[in-house]
Amino acid sequence: QVQLVESGGGLVQPGGSLRLSCAASGSIFRPYGMGWYRQAPGKQRELVARITTGANTNYADSVRGRFTISRDSARNTGYLQMNSLKPEDTAVYYCNLYSSFGDYWGQGTQVTVSS
Repeated sequence: QVQLVESGGGLVQPGGSLRLSCAASGSIFRPYGMGWYRQAPGKQRELVARITTGANTNYADSVRGRFTISRDSARNTGYLQMNSLKPEDTAVYYCNLYSSFGDYWGQGTQVTVSS
């Protein structure tokens, strides 16, 4: 089993920045990919950014150029650097880890962008 713990969420003003972290522990089999998803009230969960098993990155059009996903494989930790935040980025952000052996989710961390 794999456990994922997100951190770094909070309240930020428009134009501000936050850095989310996702620490993975347990039976982690390589290679694995990691992704960040978000869900705003009344909306479906959507992919924000993903780093694949081959270390390729993908971004939603709405965040490309503002968000950066990265991974520290030695620490089994993923990051999402979020800059130039907008009110429409407000959501619960979830970390996802996937491999040939399973698909795992964290509990989520709230990000609120408001003045």
